[in-house]
Formats: sequence, C-alpha cells, structure tokens
Amino acid sequence: MSMRGFLWLVALFAAAAALAILGQREAGQVIILYAPYRFELSLNLFIVSLIAAGIVLYVLIRLLSNLWKIPTRLRVYRTHARIAKAHAALRRAWEYLNSGRFARAEKSAQAACRVVENQDAAALVGARAAHQMREYACRDAWLARIKHVDWQEAKWVATAEMRLDTHDAAGALAALDEIQTCGARRLHAQQIALRAHRQLEHWDEILKVVKTLEARAAIDHAAAQQLRQSAAQHLVYQHRHDAQTLLECWSSLPASERETPSCALLAARLFVNCGAHQEARQIVEAALNKQWDARLLRCYVECAGDDPHPLIQRAEAWQAQHPNDPDVLFALGCLCQQQRLWGKAQILLEAALRITLDTDETSELKVLIHRALARLHESLDDNKKAYMHYREAARALKAA
Repeated sequence: MSMRGFLWLVALFAAAAALAILGQREAGQVIILYAPYRFELSLNLFIVSLIAAGIVLYVLIRLLSNLWKIPTRLRVYRTHARIAKAHAALRRAWEYLNSGRFARAEKSAQAACRVVENQDAAALVGARAAHQMREYACRDAWLARIKHVDWQEAKWVATAEMRLDTHDAAGALAALDEIQTCGARRLHAQQIALRAHRQLEHWDEILKVVKTLEARAAIDHAAAQQLRQSAAQHLVYQHRHDAQTLLECWSSLPASERETPSCALLAARLFVNCGAHQEARQIVEAALNKQWDARLLRCYVECAGDDPHPLIQRAEAWQAQHPNDPDVLFALGCLCQQQRLWGKAQILLEAALRITLDTDETSELKVLIHRALARLHESLDDNKKAYMHYREAARALKAA
C-alpha cells in the first residue's frame, strides 16, 4: 500500500471514531413542520441523513456527467484507435520494404496515410516500394504527396537515388540541386552526386567530389585514387586536339595526378601527337623523378623530336644510377639511334637484349629491342641481320 492510501485509511478510521463518540451523546432533536405534518428526529440522524443525501446527490451528478460525455469519449477512443492502427501500419510498411515485400509495403503505406502526421513518412516508404516494382508513375505520385518542409531533404535525396537507379543521372543531379542550401554538402548527397557525375562523364566534377569525400574519410583511399586517375586521364584525353588547351588542362590538374605514371604517360603521348615534344619531355622527366616506371622510359624515346641530344644526356645520367636496367639501356639506345650514333646505339640495344634474356624480362621489351635493332641494321644496309631481328621480334610477340 502506498503512503497516500495509508493516510486515507487513517483518516477514515479517525472519522469513524469521531462519529461513534458523537453518536453516544444525545445532542438534541430536529423538528420539521410542514402543515399538517410534523417530523421529529434526533440531531445525529439528521446529520447522517444530510451526509448520505449529499453522497447520493454527488453520485447522481457524476453518473449524469459521465453519460453526457460518452459520445465525446467514444470519439476520442476511436481517434486513438485509428492513430494506433496507422502507426502499426507504418511500422509494417517499413518492415515489408526492408524484407522485399514491396506490394505489401505499399498497401501498408496507404493505410498509414490515414493519419496526417504519418503521411510524409508513409509516402516516402510507398515511393521506394513503387520504385522497386518499377511503377515509376506511382512512385512520382507518392513523392508529390510529401509536403512538409521537414521532409523535403529526405524527399529529394530519395528522388536522386531512385533516378540514379534508372540511369537518369541528370534527373538525380537536378534533385540534388533542390537541396543545395540545406544538405548538398552532406556525405550521402555527395556520394550520389559522384555516381551521377560518373554516369554523365563529368570528369572535372568527379575530381572535386572525390577530393571532398576523401578529405572527410568517406571513400576508400584505393578507390579514390583509381577514380582520380581515371578522371584525370579522361579529362586530358578530351583536350587532345590542341596543344594549348591540353597544356591548360594539364596544368589545372593536382600535382599528385600529374606525377602518376599512367596519367603522365597518356599526357606525354598526347603532347607528342600535338607536336609539343618539349612539354612531353618535361612531363615524363617529372613523373620519373617521382616514381620510376618502365613505361615512361619507353615513352621517353618518343619525346625527342628533332633534337634528341638533351634527352641523351638525361638518359646517360639515369644509366649511371641504374646501370643494369634494360629499359634505360633501350631508351638510351633508341635515342642514340635517332642521333645517328649507330655504334653506341647497337652496343646499348644489344646489352639491353642480353639482360632481358638473362633475367627473363617481359616479352614486350624483347619485341621492342628486336624491332629497334632491326631498324638500326636496315639503316646500316645489313638486311640479313635486320630480317633476323624482325623474325625474333615476331617470335617474342607470339610468345607474349
């Protein structure tokens, strides 16, 4: 028993004791005259009768009041029952959506919409269920029912996701534009934007978004690096037709991307195709200073242009640092061949070939060396040796 109940019990016993004590005394008589009637009773009985009449009157008033409030209470009960049923329908809709029962999820969402406060959440669940069933008109109708300002960000993010699933990247970006002021900088919105830009091949935007996500540790480092390299390569390739615009594009890229061997290799060859051999040479040298790469060494030969002498000097410095690197010997030999230093070129190329045979280097390098030696012997009018090297190049190529 609680303390409050105990105190009421004590008060009840005290009142009973007081009535018992007072009842033992004959305090007087009460006479009621109502002509021609006369009523006479003791004072104690009169007091008890008044108390009893008051209690009966209070009970009657409460009973009538409760009877009067029955319709109101019934309406309140029905309202609460309807709200509880709608809440339960919303929970079931969410459960069905996540368990893949999309038709039931949409039906439960319809039931949940019977309560105004559930309409936005239920509409979002219904839209996702309709989207999964490929009922896109129904999906858009559900999304149009989301009116409350607090649900607008969720609406546009969901719209962007669903548009992206249907390969409507432009529609996804348009949906994200609707939340520029309130949520476009959030990680999830940025991840959706990255996927949309990849579908639309917006390479410059990809570089910006990847930088933002990587700064906030929202993307794996390896994946970010791959995306950056791919975007940089595509961006450079788009400007391949003009050396000036290609140089501006290349200069706008971050230094980390310009020093990547794959990007530097592509850019160098594009500059060579545009006749900008000096820029190609600088790109290859900068990338090699950052990271040693055989592909860049082989491309270095293409950057000579009309004056291979400066490249020969640089390649000789690399040879001093890497005396047994067949790629360095191959590059230096080809440069000497371009400079018409036939004897030195032959010595370097044959040395590179011996190293590849001894160390079991890749067949690609063997093919390149044999072809270079074949061209060298053709220049010396030694067709027999040229034919032999062409044949060996064909064998190496077949082995590859």
